[in-house]
Amino acid sequence: MEEAKQPIQRKTLEERNQMTDLERLRHSCAHILATAVLRLWPQVKLDIGPPTSEGFYYDFDLADHRFSPDDFETIEAEMKKVVKENQVFERKTKTREEALAFFEGLGQPFKVERLGDIPEGEEITFYQNGEFTDLCAGPHVMRTRNVKAYKLLRVAATYYRGNEKNPQLQRIYGTAFPNKTQLKEWLEVQEEARKRDHRRIGKAMQLFTFDDDVGPGLPLWMPKGSVLIEELEKLAKQTEFEAGYQRVRTPHLAKESMYLTSGHLPYYAESMFPPMELCEEGHESAPGQAKQRYYLKAMNCPHHHKIFAAAPRSYRELPLRLAEYGMCYRYEQSGELMGLMRVRSMQMNDAHIYCTPEQFADEFRAVNEMYLKYFKIFGFEKYQMRFSTHDPARLGDKFVDEPELWKQTEDMVRQVLVDSGIDFVEIPNEAAFYGPKIDVQVFSISGREFTIATNQVDFAVPAKFGLQYRTAQNTMETPLCIHRAPLGTHERFLAFLIEHYAGNFPLWLAPEQIRVLPITEAQIDTAKELVAELRRHEVRAELEYSHDKLQGRILRAEESKVHTMLIIGAKEQESDAVAVRVHGKGNRGVKPRDEVLANILKRIKERSAD
Repeated sequence: MEEAKQPIQRKTLEERNQMTDLERLRHSCAHILATAVLRLWPQVKLDIGPPTSEGFYYDFDLADHRFSPDDFETIEAEMKKVVKENQVFERKTKTREEALAFFEGLGQPFKVERLGDIPEGEEITFYQNGEFTDLCAGPHVMRTRNVKAYKLLRVAATYYRGNEKNPQLQRIYGTAFPNKTQLKEWLEVQEEARKRDHRRIGKAMQLFTFDDDVGPGLPLWMPKGSVLIEELEKLAKQTEFEAGYQRVRTPHLAKESMYLTSGHLPYYAESMFPPMELCEEGHESAPGQAKQRYYLKAMNCPHHHKIFAAAPRSYRELPLRLAEYGMCYRYEQSGELMGLMRVRSMQMNDAHIYCTPEQFADEFRAVNEMYLKYFKIFGFEKYQMRFSTHDPARLGDKFVDEPELWKQTEDMVRQVLVDSGIDFVEIPNEAAFYGPKIDVQVFSISGREFTIATNQVDFAVPAKFGLQYRTAQNTMETPLCIHRAPLGTHERFLAFLIEHYAGNFPLWLAPEQIRVLPITEAQIDTAKELVAELRRHEVRAELEYSHDKLQGRILRAEESKVHTMLIIGAKEQESDAVAVRVHGKGNRGVKPRDEVLANILKRIKERSAD
């Protein structure tokens, strides 16, 4: 049984009323699932069952039975009966006292507690279909027979309310569509996504691993996976050098005082590892004496602010672009961890640009253009920019209380996006606490959506650190700061690339670029010379010779996803040529050795897409 992500937050009545027809359908199917499970296991305790982007789920507490996919046929058969009965989804209301008595009488403790989530004065509503009544604000379809195409998908473990201190529940996921054709098409896409799952491919290709003694969410990169990391770093460093960035390095931890200054404490405390309390060398530890508290670095920005502050700055130095592939650590809940997509240690393609207001538009535009350059290299055809703004009602709570600066910077970002002709959607209430941001959504070939990069404006934190530069008028001003990470983290970005390419990486990125296969022992020395020459050019080339038949060695190379095989037999040796075979594309014919070598080096240098 896998672990589920934390439950989604309770929707407001307004959000519920804005549910799409598909969400209503899936919400109704969750109730049909609960009806069926309650019929089959009357002792089950029920929690919640919302619609999701994938379909729906329902959380159950069942002490004497562990759900598994083996149960799905039985549950779906009972769901089919509920659908066939064509039960009406009937809305009812109760007073808070009546609702408490109702669920206490049914022995449903989670429902009793969920009643406490409903604000005083808000109407308490139920939906009944047949014999099943659930605490629910709706909306639903009219009747169960409106739900025509559905399927249960998987089972996961989850903690009640996403808190590890609470009871562990069993979550059954499913999906529903208006008709069987759409369901079939969606399942086919999901099957393709399953084949491309980065966890499955990463294990098969020995790219990364997780170990219980190291800890959950802390990936260990194996040699082939480390190649991918180094190639991404090389790409980023070259791109950023050309764009005028300067590289810095910062430690993996810092004192609490820095995060108090930045404001990450208390805003971000729940996502940070607990502090380490230390007595500094030379200081005695005595009862009542305060110890120094250190935190593992959850973000690079405060460290970069300290580097900016380490020397006097002039407007002539701006924009100042500080870049680092910095290691960060975040305490994600165990239920949220998922392969490389959600981890607790991550290496971030981070940079901070300190600039004047007049320079902001050009700098922000240049970052967006850097995204587009990367998209072209990796062949990302479908992407979207999500422009996240603040909620004025949450100033001083979720967002820093600077209403004029929020308006100014959001207007600036919006104008840059419009002027650049970039496709974007505006999402309220999702900004960083210190300013508006862009989240970059990309879509894999299988249709999965990933958030892989971010571009954020910070108008608040530089002032907290006292960052200033001397203007042309000899006054002191606080710079704007742009936080940007076009390649996100190694972990999330490579998870996407593994699934995007299905492990069949282009030549420049492939962990093993070339495998040289001599047909007989007579060609071994020639093959060794070719491997040595390739490696002198920093091409990842290997020699394989065994007494196995050539076809068996070719099959092994294909299974290992080696990009290109160079085969040398007696004829090739005599004519100073090689037979070329490309993974997944087959035989490319016999070609002169020097021509093949030149072509390989050219494609690697240009980061060709094939």
